[in-house]
Amino acid sequence: MLRTSSVVVLASTLIFSFKAAGQVAPAAAPARTRAAATFTGRLTDAATGQPLPGANVVFPDLKQGTATDADGRFGFASLPRGRFLVQVTSLGYNTINQTVDTGSGQPLDLKLTPAATEIGQVVVTGVSQATELRRSPVPTTVVDRTRLNQTSSTNVIDAIAHTPGVSQITTGAAISKPVVRGLGYNRVVTLNNGAKQEGQQWGDEHGIEIDEFSIDRAEIIKGPGSLLYGSDAMAGVINFLAPEPIAEGHITGTATANYQTNNQQQGYSLENAGNINGINWLVRGTRKVAGNYQNRYDGKVFNSGFNEWDANGYVGLNKSWGYSHLTFSTFNQNLGLVEGGRDSLSGRFVRDVAVGGQVESRVVTDDELHGYALAVPRQLVNHLRLGTDNSFIIGEKGGRLALQVNYQQNLRREYGDALAPDTPQLYFQLRTVDYALRYFLPELNGWNVAVGTTGLRQQNRNLATEFLIPAYDMTEGGVFGVVKKSFGGLDLSGGLRYDVRRISAQSLYLDANELPTAPTTPGAETKFPGFLSTFQNYSGSLGAAYNLSDRLTVKANLSRGFRAPNIAELGANGVHEGTIRYEVGNANLKAETSLQVDAGVSYTSDHVRFSVDAFENSINNYIFEQRVLNRAGTDSLVSTGPDIGLFNYVQGQAQLLGGEVTLDFHPHPLDWLHFENSFSMVRARQLDVPAEQQFLPFIPADRLQSELRGNFRRQGKRLTNVYARVQLEQNFAQNRYFAAFDTETATPAYTLFNAGVGTDVADAKGRTLFSLYLTANNLFDVAYQSHLSRLKYESINYLSGRRGVYNIGRTLSVKVVVPLAFK
Repeated sequence: MLRTSSVVVLASTLIFSFKAAGQVAPAAAPARTRAAATFTGRLTDAATGQPLPGANVVFPDLKQGTATDADGRFGFASLPRGRFLVQVTSLGYNTINQTVDTGSGQPLDLKLTPAATEIGQVVVTGVSQATELRRSPVPTTVVDRTRLNQTSSTNVIDAIAHTPGVSQITTGAAISKPVVRGLGYNRVVTLNNGAKQEGQQWGDEHGIEIDEFSIDRAEIIKGPGSLLYGSDAMAGVINFLAPEPIAEGHITGTATANYQTNNQQQGYSLENAGNINGINWLVRGTRKVAGNYQNRYDGKVFNSGFNEWDANGYVGLNKSWGYSHLTFSTFNQNLGLVEGGRDSLSGRFVRDVAVGGQVESRVVTDDELHGYALAVPRQLVNHLRLGTDNSFIIGEKGGRLALQVNYQQNLRREYGDALAPDTPQLYFQLRTVDYALRYFLPELNGWNVAVGTTGLRQQNRNLATEFLIPAYDMTEGGVFGVVKKSFGGLDLSGGLRYDVRRISAQSLYLDANELPTAPTTPGAETKFPGFLSTFQNYSGSLGAAYNLSDRLTVKANLSRGFRAPNIAELGANGVHEGTIRYEVGNANLKAETSLQVDAGVSYTSDHVRFSVDAFENSINNYIFEQRVLNRAGTDSLVSTGPDIGLFNYVQGQAQLLGGEVTLDFHPHPLDWLHFENSFSMVRARQLDVPAEQQFLPFIPADRLQSELRGNFRRQGKRLTNVYARVQLEQNFAQNRYFAAFDTETATPAYTLFNAGVGTDVADAKGRTLFSLYLTANNLFDVAYQSHLSRLKYESINYLSGRRGVYNIGRTLSVKVVVPLAFK
């Protein structure tokens, strides 16, 4: 077995090999003697020659940025020396991305061309070093802060779930898990500022522990083309990124407030950021609280509320030798779990209550449906992250050594006993130490090379009286090398990665009272037998992007992915409070491997943007759940309670294909008008099986989105960046479902209409006082069930004959963002 220490040694060997080949500049001088680079420039309008004040100039890999002054000038006093990508953005102008030599002493004089719409030369950081989006062969989408502000959502995944190719598995308003091109759970790696988020990704009742107000933008990398993050990135990577450090000499802040009518959701967030003499910081605190959501069929859905307290930020140095930041985040959420049981006569929700030492089922009163109180079953989630994020410049030509180390503790308590509502029945304590060491060699004749190693040590313990998964220890490590080369308009990139994961699950025996005991105890029941599993394999990617012109780009990418089974798939034996599944793991599962082909073409002009991205993904040993029935066709193999199904994990050969098409039209001379459209589809089959088993479970339905938007730069002296939009979201019927053993049912089509308006409000000097965003989701209050909603399979309402709980109805959202300037 390849242990973590061996991985580090192998990575060091790779780095040394590149040095021996002469591809690295001489070793860097100590930080105290390194000469800082002074880098200046000026931005002007290419048509008029007038200066452009307020434009943003950012070095993404250095985490340094500034803004131009009234004369269009900017300056950096202590940049590292080397060749780095700089991005220049200004509202109403085409973005410029250019690699510059910060130590040349030459000022940067750029002329920006006006644009009717942003051409989309976005920079992404999740593929390797900062790369222009259109020059990367790996399919990637970016959701920026503007779009996030204009979106009404209940959690961070809900905020990005309308991106083409992305959807969400939900359990009510609080719990959402990302699905990328039909794959979710541990097949998607979630990053918090470039570092892996390690919660309980395997579970249906577990969301993503990231404060939605802390996100500046989200990068969505589709497919296993990203090699920097390990085995679980088979479906892709979602990287949630905080704002870049602000300009030197400034102290700023932001106050945000949001209210949503459907569930009376309130959100408040306060941020402070500064940069004084290279010491920079950001700190944010957030409070959210929501009551029961409602829809046309169910009325108010009992116990669907939630509340949370969050804090996050960093403090550190940005100097000529690079940067070093200490990071922290704490996410604390208390949420109800919807069981969906109804009274057979009235059709109203019922709940368990304690009466004289006994548990009785009672009809929920109107008072209990209102307000913010939570009942059992409920879940308490606490996620703490402490880490360090560093980038050190090696050599005078800009080689860069990046090191991230994090400690994470994830605590999950589930309360389900009405007789003891404050005593957890399930209690997981997950502790993780993870690291990522990456060396980016200096650019040499268009070659960009990176090598590195990532890994973690993880421990999970059961601290309550019920047990769903065994306690376990996990160690994993991997090494990788990626390379990118530009030949004019042709960009080639590729790489290899090798990973090893070892999972050691502890055995557990229960006595007659279902308490842990020794295996020699008479009548002891084996809850978990214990096992030791090792998985190892390689991943790879090879792709090309060719810019036929400034407007037309074609791309292709071939990638191989690898995913080791998670602890639930290997060892689960139990049921969550509030779920409808009793899950049994399989310790003999094999690792999944995939081979995916991506191809795409995009055309962008001032008035038309068109793209097609297609993929075909073949997965060996695909792991999924299927329902287990006895000979009578019922779930009586175990005693789990009414409406609880028994599910086990099996494997098969899977094939997924599909893609996304986008068409955005901005008609001339109506440059303020935008007609934006996207279509997403996935076809997912299991090969060589009976007809009722041919479709994979939990595959999103086809989706068409069309948005008509008007953007108005200025209306009078006080209103700027005014917009209005109307959106149609057509979710087609999902008749391709896993019908075997009553695992899934078909889902009918539904159409949702959304709308929004907003503006920045300025003072007499043109400074923004606040931004206002008004949003209406599900404008016509359609009653629908998403195919990826877990609540679709809750109990039948015998009064109406409808099974399950429906998704959220009409909601109106008001969001106010107030910028603050202290220096």
